[in-house]
Amino acid sequence: MPYDLTIRTTFSAAHSIRIAGEPEPLHGHDWSVVVQVTAESLDDEGLVCDFHALEASLASIVAPFRNGNLNEIAPFNDVNPTAEHVARHIAMSMIPMLPEGVSLAFVRIGEAPGCEATYRPL
Repeated sequence: MPYDLTIRTTFSAAHSIRIAGEPEPLHGHDWSVVVQVTAESLDDEGLVCDFHALEASLASIVAPFRNGNLNEIAPFNDVNPTAEHVARHIAMSMIPMLPEGVSLAFVRIGEAPGCEATYRPL
């Protein structure tokens, strides 16, 4: 794909993941989110798509998480709220919001400096 657009946002939220069946203590992160989309060609205005539209879509997806406890917010009230699952949830929520001809390359989640998880849809 010859064209890529990347947007970023952050949100603060707490979580407690289960590792080997044991819950870790509830703790917070300033989560960083990177979303990259890709397209083969540009539209008639010379755009892959509008940056602001992408930002608005991403903002609507992460809005329920801001300053919350992920363990109490769908879908993480039923799914272990790992960075990997957060990345997949954001990706799967973002895909139907993309304009025709634009596909999602990846979503990258950082929960601490140097600790990132990336989800790439197939």
